[in-house]
Amino acid sequence: MAQDLEQSGRQGRRVTWLGVWVNALLVLGKLLAGVYGRSQAMLADAVHSLSDLVTDGVVLVGLKLGRRAPDPRHHFGHGRMETMSASLVGLALVGVAVWIGYQALHDIITHVEHHPTWLALVAAAVSIAAKEALYRVTVAVGRRINSPAVVANAWHHRSDALSSVAVLLGVAGSLLNPDWHSLDAWAALVVALLICKVGLEVLWGALKEMADTAPPAEVLRSIQNCALDVPGVLEMHDLKVRSAGGRHQIQLHIVVDAQLNVMKSHRIAKEVERCLLAEVPDAGEVIVHVDPCDP
Repeated sequence: MAQDLEQSGRQGRRVTWLGVWVNALLVLGKLLAGVYGRSQAMLADAVHSLSDLVTDGVVLVGLKLGRRAPDPRHHFGHGRMETMSASLVGLALVGVAVWIGYQALHDIITHVEHHPTWLALVAAAVSIAAKEALYRVTVAVGRRINSPAVVANAWHHRSDALSSVAVLLGVAGSLLNPDWHSLDAWAALVVALLICKVGLEVLWGALKEMADTAPPAEVLRSIQNCALDVPGVLEMHDLKVRSAGGRHQIQLHIVVDAQLNVMKSHRIAKEVERCLLAEVPDAGEVIVHVDPCDP
């Protein structure tokens, strides 16, 4: 188990480091394109990419700590570190969205004119391609290692790609007709709304996990069916499941024949544990309590 956690942690860190380098290049490119291309939307997009860079660092720390094996001070492991990382990513997204939205609304209300150039258009197109590719790679790794922090970071990449689409449309409109100069500010506002939506979704998912919200009903049913399929299990009750770092921590009671000795009852419990770890996706820890059948 500890080896699997460490291996998955390495995979998550590798893809996150890839994001660090891509985001660093995009921040520099977008800032230059925003300044020299005279585009507020592109500058807003640069800030978004900068927030990506910051959250990459948060995810790296979360993966390093969250994939550690349990120790004497952390009996249930360190999975909550990943959950906390995901929540910080969500908060960062919402904060960036508020700042960008405020700036865009200010320029729209005060009729600030922006006349972007082709440089901003090219930068937006490059950003869309780079961030969509990064999203696909990152989300694939995040789902494979079942890391909420990595998946959240992937959606951060996707939100950056979507925001660049808005920038592309706004800049293109301004270039086609100079009288549509406000399109650049409106594009920045759309960017803010997209970022805010993704940020709230990521934050809500992390908060539910920190509140020990039970997994979906189909997960609970699969646990129940798996336990009841083990020979010797007569009933199952008091099922409790919580998640930490994308892995389920499962506790349940099974009922066995009261005439069985301790060793046989223990073997049945271990078989239930083995079955759940093998058959239930994302099962990380299983605790089985054995109760005798009432006469």
